[in-house]
Amino acid sequence: MSTDGGRHEFETVGSRVVYSGAILALRLDKVAMPGGRIAEREVIEHHGAVAIVALDEAGEVVLIDQYRHPLGTRLLELPAGLLDVQGEDPLEAAKRELAEETGLAAREWSVLVDVALSPGFTDEALRVYLASGLSQTERPEPEHEEADIRLVRMPVAEAVRAALEGRIVNATAVAGVLALAAARAGDQPLRPADAPWPGQPTALLERQARQRSGD
Repeated sequence: MSTDGGRHEFETVGSRVVYSGAILALRLDKVAMPGGRIAEREVIEHHGAVAIVALDEAGEVVLIDQYRHPLGTRLLELPAGLLDVQGEDPLEAAKRELAEETGLAAREWSVLVDVALSPGFTDEALRVYLASGLSQTERPEPEHEEADIRLVRMPVAEAVRAALEGRIVNATAVAGVLALAAARAGDQPLRPADAPWPGQPTALLERQARQRSGD
């Protein structure tokens, strides 16, 4: 089957869930390929996420140094969190995560960049916000890995060097830091904080809602 533009339409002709957990589900799809063949594709459904490039009055980026168990090491990252509540506004989630992980609030917000993290096998995507006009706010008592978080403030140019030298390897942090540097270099206007996000993943939240309702 082809579209009007002559390109193949990759129709899903079958699907089954192999595993469904708290933060991800593994789905096995059968997809119609060019030439009529059917191929299997493993898809990890994942919650969407938000992250924040928070700039202080000195123009430094507020990073967090956090332990990541899958890699068995601490990474320099942006404050970030999952969109795991159905219907939650991404901007409100970003404000909550900034407070929870850094004890900071921000006066100005805009969309810095949207990222599909690994589209070869997962629908996971995140939105990175730029936040400025920082002030202290109440921080809830941290739990688990967050209880070990250390805040690191770094000039933007140094954060760019850290990314290019391999000292910052978290994909979200690399994307956010380099996007900020590119926007500044090109005098690129940013999108408003409430800009539409068509790539926000919802499959896992919808699946979990159906499971709770017993469907």
